[in-house]
Amino acid sequence: MVAELGRFLTILAELPTVFVNIMTTTKTATVLVVEDAPSEMKLMSHYLQEEGYSVIGAVTGKEGLNKAIAQKPDVIVTDVVMPGISGFELCRKLKHTPETKEVPVVICSSKGQTIDRMWGLRQGAKAYLTKPYTKDELIEAIKTVLI
Repeated sequence: MVAELGRFLTILAELPTVFVNIMTTTKTATVLVVEDAPSEMKLMSHYLQEEGYSVIGAVTGKEGLNKAIAQKPDVIVTDVVMPGISGFELCRKLKHTPETKEVPVVICSSKGQTIDRMWGLRQGAKAYLTKPYTKDELIEAIKTVLI
């Protein structure tokens, strides 16, 4: 009985080390944020980095498409209204590109009407988040599409 208790206490003492090792070897998800407004990019990046995500930034849809192909993020968050190609068009292009078609897309836009949401989801987005959003809403959307 004393020997069993000793083994139990030894295992219990090693648990923090095991937990730390598991946590440090777990891959963090990489999020590509496509957003043309510097303040929105900064806020979103801050929220994501606080939660342990790696962030790649792009300020146009074209740049976002190129970075998605080259860097293969785990998830893409895009605005809708941007110079050049819109977030809707970006989403369509991502879903028709072999290297990115499986990457989940979250649209994050001030366009919050039902038709906008429906259109975004029809373009291939897995989630639609309306600005202004909270940190919790953003993180929940990311976690949901990564499952």
